[in-house]
Amino acid sequence: MAGLGNPGAEYERTRHNVGFAVLDRLVSQADARWEHATKWGAVWAKASDILFVKPWTYMNRSGEALSVVAQFYKIAPAEILVVCDDLALPLGRLRIRPDGSSGGHNGIESVLMHFGTDAVPRLRVGIGSAPAEGAIDHVLGRFFEEERPMVEKAVARAAEAAKCAVDNGVLSAMNKFNQAAEL
Repeated sequence: MAGLGNPGAEYERTRHNVGFAVLDRLVSQADARWEHATKWGAVWAKASDILFVKPWTYMNRSGEALSVVAQFYKIAPAEILVVCDDLALPLGRLRIRPDGSSGGHNGIESVLMHFGTDAVPRLRVGIGSAPAEGAIDHVLGRFFEEERPMVEKAVARAAEAAKCAVDNGVLSAMNKFNQAAEL
């Protein structure tokens, strides 16, 4: 499972790092620990038979690190659930898909390009739409104080959806979590 985001304190708790937040929650629940892997350009943790990976290559180059990890462990792209933000979705809304285009998300675009396929399952977490001319500032900005409770619920729900996808398959998770946000 991979969470997309940007490394470093300046990006912590930003909208673009919601994928990192979901994986942090799952790793914490599993009582696992993050380890740095310079050779992969990522941090990773393992719990049971699940490998959690956060690329440390910045969002637009996420595919570089993920493809190296997948090649090392011989993991097929269809076996990796990528968790990321989505500004096209309302805040807190989840969308799970087994494949498809990047939808304009540069991190997903990098993953698809490095794997050479669009058959990479993904879990998108809505971060709300950006102002007309401020998409970059929006995704790199932090959530407003009044949004924090909804974000926490969305991250918790996304962690449940990710577990469901791993345990029961992507289609089962789609059927259960692609409904309107229950926040």
